[in-house]
Amino acid sequence: MTNKAPYLAVGLVVGVPLAIYGLFLGLAAVPFFQRHFLYAHKFSTIWLPGTDLNDPQRWGFAKNQATPFTLTTADNQTLHAWHILPLSTYQQHESSLVSQPTGLSNDITTTQNFKLLQDDPSAKLIISFHGNAGHLLQSLRPRLYHTLSDSNYHVLALSYRGFGLSTGSPTEAGLIIDAATAVNFAVQTAGIPPSRIVLLGHSLGTAVASGVSELSTAAREGADFAGVVLVAPFSSLPTMLSGYSIAGYLPVLRPLVWWPWLLDRVMDRVVDKWDSAGRWGRIVREIIKAHGEGGRRRRRLRLSLLHARNDWDIPCHEDDKIFRAAVGGLLQDGREADDEWFKREKEARTERLGTDAFVSTWKEGDVEIRQELVPWGGHNDVAFSAPVMLAIMRCFDTEVAETIS
Repeated sequence: MTNKAPYLAVGLVVGVPLAIYGLFLGLAAVPFFQRHFLYAHKFSTIWLPGTDLNDPQRWGFAKNQATPFTLTTADNQTLHAWHILPLSTYQQHESSLVSQPTGLSNDITTTQNFKLLQDDPSAKLIISFHGNAGHLLQSLRPRLYHTLSDSNYHVLALSYRGFGLSTGSPTEAGLIIDAATAVNFAVQTAGIPPSRIVLLGHSLGTAVASGVSELSTAAREGADFAGVVLVAPFSSLPTMLSGYSIAGYLPVLRPLVWWPWLLDRVMDRVVDKWDSAGRWGRIVREIIKAHGEGGRRRRRLRLSLLHARNDWDIPCHEDDKIFRAAVGGLLQDGREADDEWFKREKEARTERLGTDAFVSTWKEGDVEIRQELVPWGGHNDVAFSAPVMLAIMRCFDTEVAETIS
């Protein structure tokens, strides 16, 4: 009598993972589950004991250095946000700041913190867009805000809809509305000109920053920010997912490359495309178009892409696609379609800083597109690295300020 146990064991070892994977693909095809997988907004520490998102001292900030408040979007969602003072500004006004009420502000415009931002003609503001999962203070995010505020920048950070204490559910269109709400607060309510604002995105936040950049560029007057810094970006969600592995080891859709027709079918089911590469091509073309229309003011762009070679979440080569698309918006004559020509031209504009490090800079007129690869930092720690801070500093440098004025 044949012993069927080994065959049964093999069947279980192979069949169970395949069944689970098939169930995952089936659920991922449903927008509700797909968005939960993508945004992971319910994977939050908000309910853990001691987690108070309205107590800045709990997160290592000085008393009333940060002001929690809310923003209301155009579609009537309530977003939880923080304004964080630069440490140097806080030190100058510490005695009066500590006497203010603490906790969530019902009207941030009445606070001294807001007035210190609004009334300072030299104030520089970073609007920070975080990655997926949790809330604006989850994981290493407070460390980033400390790094920025310790470097004398005001910081505006928010939880997207459905994240943390914010209402609603995340979608691509919704998160871009959220980002626009933050920009409008900074420009219209606080009166900070875009020339003193840098948009900083990390991971998913790079797609959000790209989306609001396109929205701002396409506006009637256009908003030329001091710069846009994208840390660990991806070119588009379908492109990234097709080769994505969790922590670099557990493939998500990569097994489907053996069945291209099935991979294409799955990619068609991705509801939020987050096509950052396409967006930056359109943004640059719009700026170049404005330059060609003599009646309109000059437009400018400082775009910095930065990635760590050892990022096991989002491959660093995703930057290449965004860089090429943005530069393609400059060329507009078919040259960008020539792979060999583009490779040579990019290399001529590249400074090699080591085996796994380089900087490529493509500059034409008032448009500068910069791609930097660093050897270490992974997906998260790279956000606190000196190259990121230097990228922000370049956005605010004297030459840029003179160009804007």
